[in-house]
This record gives sequence, structure tokens and C-alpha cells, in this order.
Amino acid sequence: MSNQIDHGSLPASNAKHVVVHGRSPWRLLGMVMFALSLFLLLGASTTSAASQTIPTISIVSVVTDQTVTIQTHNYPQGQIFTVRMNYMGTAGLGGEVVGSFDSSRGDGAATYAIPNFLKGQQQVAIRLDSAQGYYSFNWFWNNTSGTSGGSGGQPVPPPSYVGIPTFSIVSVTTDTNVTILTNNFPPNQLFDVTMGLMYTQGIGGIKVGEINSGAGGAIQQTFNIPAELRGQARIAIRAQTRHANPFYAYNWFWNNTTGGSTGGQPTPTPPIVVVPPVTGIPTIKICQVVRDSSVQFQTANYPANMNFTVTMGAMGTQGLLGYPAGTFNSGSGGTARFSMPIPDGVKGLSQIAIRAQGSPYFSYNWFWNTTTTADFCSG
Repeated sequence: MSNQIDHGSLPASNAKHVVVHGRSPWRLLGMVMFALSLFLLLGASTTSAASQTIPTISIVSVVTDQTVTIQTHNYPQGQIFTVRMNYMGTAGLGGEVVGSFDSSRGDGAATYAIPNFLKGQQQVAIRLDSAQGYYSFNWFWNNTSGTSGGSGGQPVPPPSYVGIPTFSIVSVTTDTNVTILTNNFPPNQLFDVTMGLMYTQGIGGIKVGEINSGAGGAIQQTFNIPAELRGQARIAIRAQTRHANPFYAYNWFWNNTTGGSTGGQPTPTPPIVVVPPVTGIPTIKICQVVRDSSVQFQTANYPANMNFTVTMGAMGTQGLLGYPAGTFNSGSGGTARFSMPIPDGVKGLSQIAIRAQGSPYFSYNWFWNTTTTADFCSG
């Protein structure tokens, strides 16, 4: 009796010749089940191995304030990655786009220019994201790599900063500008300066400028009072870096022209802050999204009659120091629904963080920047 050869349904790379002697249907069924089990086992192993592959990047070399060269590892093929750089500690989230990386051929090396706002920074974060959800990030010392060849080794960092940054109010011109004097600011840092309503500590406020701390210590600088805050009796002001664990300092001033040559602020009567009672923790829930256009959300456990500023930023930022989207008043408190436009600064991101900041209450969430057909707050 001749041999019957059954190739089963294994892929060509794993094909096994199954030789069946005789024509017993039970033996044939058994061999088919064996082949199927082998196929499933091989498939499961391949899938498991693939799922455990994590794309990473390493730093090859750096030219101070000019370029950085990276090498990718374990990158999925056939994807376009957006490359961003930002301040140290941000993991590159929300950074400036400096180029792209095409993984059509898998791993490779690529060189990117350091953006102007990061020149002078000692450390810089770099991040790669694809539309399919893959990402990796790293950081580098912003100085020319050592001469040890292709290792790209970075030198030892300078001693750590010690102390707490603060600043005082030097002078104010009503509804026009305020001059501040920093104290014990860390060196080589870029601070965003924001102003907001009294009691907000400047969190989520209007950006009015930047402070480049240079050698650190004491720096005197003047900032214009934004139109939105003119007429306010008191204004909060804040200086904060963009790190994940930022340096920051905040203060407030009377919005009136100060007298005398020192411009010192008069000592005010300590304010009595009345915080509306609230039961539970204020939260926001995402209801609907129109990609790159708007997001609707629903509040819960909100205090009554409070103004909230809404900001949006990259995923992982909790919306802190994000792009302004609008404001709302909580009215009678509790549960209410609001719609906000998606700011230009986060359009195109696959995931967006959103934050509602009052004083002292706040809440944050995130959403996929994809148009939804369902209303997740209905019913």
C-alpha cells in the first residue's frame, strides 16, 4: 500500500510532512489534530515573542546645540514615527517636532537638529511616536560627545542644584506691567511665566513671557499684564519649568502703580478665602469627541459658583501648563456638561490630556483624539 502525504495547513516556513500509513479515518484524524496543535503552538510562540518586543532608542552622538544622532532598536517595520524634543523630565511629550523616522526597513540611525528653545539646556528629552501607538523616548547631555569613537559617551553632569527658587515683586504699573526679582533660581533653565486670577498661584494662567535663568540666582525682569486680567485688584504670577518634576515659584501683586523708589508692594490684609463646600472629589468624564475640533465632558462633585480654566496638553502631562481651551463657571455645582475646542497646539496627537483648574479644586482626564459616534455620558 502506498504512502499518503498530507501537508496540512502549516505555513511554508513551518511545513511538516505528515506521513499517514493506511487509510484509517481515525488515524488520519489524529494526525490532522496533531498538525493543527503544532501549528497553534508555533503561532502562539511567535505571537508571544512579538508582543514582548519593545522599541527603544539609544544616543549615538551629540553636537552641542546643533544635532543629536540616535539609533533605533526593535522597531516595527512600515511605520512613520514623529520625532520631538522637549525639556528634560518631560519624556519628550508635547515637544517641538524636529523630523520623522521611517521604519520601512526596520532599525536604523538618524540625526536631528536641536530646536532653538532647547539650545543652552544641559539635558534634552527626545521622543518618537507612531500613529499605530508605538513610542520610545530617551534623553541626552547637550554637549559634544567624547572622542572615544562611536561610543558617544556623555561626560559627568555638573553638581546638583540645592535650594528653593523664589521671586519678589519689585514694581507694578497698573494694568500695564510688573517687574519681579528672582532669588536662588537654578542655572540653565527656561521658566514659563504665567499670570492668572488671585488664589490660582498662576496655574493654568496666561503665558506672559519666559525667564532664561542663565547662571542662576537673581534675575530682574518685567512682564506685561495681559488684557484679560486688566482691572483685577490682585493678580497671581508663576514661573515654572516644563520638566515632569518642575522647578517653580509663585507670588501675587496688587494691580496698582507702586509708590516710592523701591516700588515695594504695600502689606495687604491677609485675605479670607471662602472655599465652597463640596462632597466627594471633583472629576470630569469624556462624553464625545470630534477629532481635532472639540471635546464634550461632564463634571461631577463640582463646587458651586467657581470659575475653571480648561487646558489641554500631551498625554501624560495631566494638562498642566497646557494650551488654553476656554473657561466655564460651575453654576449650581455638581454635575454639568461643557464643550471645549481642541487647541491648535495638540491637534494631530492621538491622545490628549485635559484639565479643569479652579482654586483650589482641579480635575483631569484624557481622551483619544478620534471622532466618536456614541455619547458616553448619556443614559
